[in-house]
Amino acid sequence: MFPRLTGRLARLRPHGLLAALLVPLTLLGPLDAAAQGEKPIDLVKAWEADAGKKTSAIGAGKKAAFFCANCHGDDGNSRYPEVPNLAAQNSAYLVEQIRKFGSGERKDDFMQGLIKVLNDEQKAQIALFYADAKVSPIKAGAVGDINRGKGLFSRVCSGCHGAEAKGNETIPRLAGQQGEYLKKSLLRYRNKSGERLYAPMSAVTAQLSDSDVEAVVAYLSALKN
Repeated sequence: MFPRLTGRLARLRPHGLLAALLVPLTLLGPLDAAAQGEKPIDLVKAWEADAGKKTSAIGAGKKAAFFCANCHGDDGNSRYPEVPNLAAQNSAYLVEQIRKFGSGERKDDFMQGLIKVLNDEQKAQIALFYADAKVSPIKAGAVGDINRGKGLFSRVCSGCHGAEAKGNETIPRLAGQQGEYLKKSLLRYRNKSGERLYAPMSAVTAQLSDSDVEAVVAYLSALKN
């Protein structure tokens, strides 16, 4: 979901900006008293079952995600081709990635620092906000044979990511994802460069040539719904 952003974020954030986030984030009040003390995934599931609370949580999530917009866009559609879209990702999947950054299982100094600023309720609100957002058309798609990419995806990837590449609670949505981000992620798994460590993905991508990767990326980045 989230890539390493060190170079670009060095340009985006002045010294001490992360500390400055503490004040505005803590001003976002709780959705309701009952929410306090609940784990983010439990809050997400509870709010998704209540239309009124879900709507309120999405609104609060938009406010809590104000700084995320610097890279991931105002509505979860990334401002940069190497940064993933978060729009329309599964809310439970997003909560789990937030947890992994917070625990250090996923490595990125800035993401880890920012997530530590958020309380559990804000994490759940942000996940619901992005999950509710729509994927926007990508202006400049990746180059590659889309039809061949569709066949490769169906044969190699759809078993986990789903026939429409929408993922689920544990597998990320790939449909409409940023092409450069997809390409870098696939190559990191395939080349075992160390940034991406997941044996099943390394095994699957090992059978893909560079042109195969280009084709799969072109197909996935063209999907919208």
